[in-house]
Amino acid sequence: MSAISRISTNTPWEPIVGYSRLVRAGDLVAVSGTTATDERGLIVGAGQMYVQARQALANIRTALERAGLAMHDVIRTRMFVTDMDRFEEVARAHKEVFADSPPASTVVEVRRLANPLMMIEIEADAYAGVAASSPTASANPKPVAKAKPTTKPAMKPAAKPAIKPAKKPASKKASRRK
Repeated sequence: MSAISRISTNTPWEPIVGYSRLVRAGDLVAVSGTTATDERGLIVGAGQMYVQARQALANIRTALERAGLAMHDVIRTRMFVTDMDRFEEVARAHKEVFADSPPASTVVEVRRLANPLMMIEIEADAYAGVAASSPTASANPKPVAKAKPTTKPAMKPAAKPAIKPAKKPASKKASRRK
């Protein structure tokens, strides 16, 4: 088995651009920017941000399941939206899917996506290691070791150089013409 595996879907852009829907390299899984397309590659929910967000997330779920993973394995999402004023719709769809295992996430507004009917594109990164096999793995995280305080005494801040006040330029009186 190859150390890197790739999964493609039937969206029309994959063969044109030359990318895979999902790439797994060891325990790391990257899902390409995913939009609201149906099984035929047609855009779903024109003008409906929430519907498009839900469809994009469903498409991510399908890709992850083909790789033997689930949405609780997602550790990061990046959402690109064409209208930040509709953020609440995006947030609602995202929370409905990830409420029990929220990933790190970013939302960015972009001018437009590959097709003018597309309103949102979502990328996802997942972890496919040992902890990924259990949906409750995130419920009992291992404690993180705290850094030990340094034994060196705190350094004094460097002295600030004296700043001389700037000289004001000599004022020139406007000459009057008679």
